[in-house]
Amino acid sequence: IGGALGLAVIVLRRHVPESPRWLALHGETEQAAEVLAGIESRATGREVAPVDLPPPRRFATGLLALLHAMATSHRTRSLYVLVLMIAQAFLYNAVFFTYGLVLNRYEGVPEGRIGLYILPLAITNFAGPLLLGHLFDTIGRRRMIAATYALSALLMAAVALGLGAGKLTATTQTIGWMAVFFFASAAASSAYLTASEVFPPESRALAIALFYAFGTILGGVGAPLLFGWLIGLGTIGPVVGGYLAASALMSVAAITALVIGVDAEGKSLEELAL
Repeated sequence: IGGALGLAVIVLRRHVPESPRWLALHGETEQAAEVLAGIESRATGREVAPVDLPPPRRFATGLLALLHAMATSHRTRSLYVLVLMIAQAFLYNAVFFTYGLVLNRYEGVPEGRIGLYILPLAITNFAGPLLLGHLFDTIGRRRMIAATYALSALLMAAVALGLGAGKLTATTQTIGWMAVFFFASAAASSAYLTASEVFPPESRALAIALFYAFGTILGGVGAPLLFGWLIGLGTIGPVVGGYLAASALMSVAAITALVIGVDAEGKSLEELAL
């Protein structure tokens, strides 16, 4: 299925115009103007109105240039994005790495039926960004990022404590995780959005890739290693402690967003890069 989807993306990509911003940044100004004119014509039937703009500020590109920016001019933003990425990666892997085992070992759910309990999580995982996404533009990036991370943290702590107290069944636990992922999915999406917005446009793709890699190493690899050890201890208590650690990480990310987050709504990428 994944391969078939990949082929569909390749075919679809042939009908999607290249970004005019990317073309202009790479010296293809005439092609960028043609693409922009075509988009405007199809959307409004009018020509693009001339605009007086200052000369574009160019940034160095490449991995070394991005690493240098992360360590100097964009140090605070790098810390911000890294915290967001690590927290959401840890939460996702904490739940998905353990959920099937918890259901089977402690709730008596047969292995063949575990997928039925994971499907609802996928539904709210899709619904979260779909229903909450526009609020990041209307209410604002900083406040919505902090809110979604904080709500994810609170709900995860509630599920963890309920699980540790033996108050949850397989069904109520699933409902709890559905609520967690409704907000966590929007939070995770905002982490990738932030990585693409707060660095120079020339380095957007590389910034996303780099922070995804860092987040995966620290959160995506760390969580399975930790929870593999916790599950091996044989009782639910250590797993609950791991869930609470994930909740704490999400709380740290929420506070970080409030303190050093970037109000990116309504601003151009060039303005944000300065």
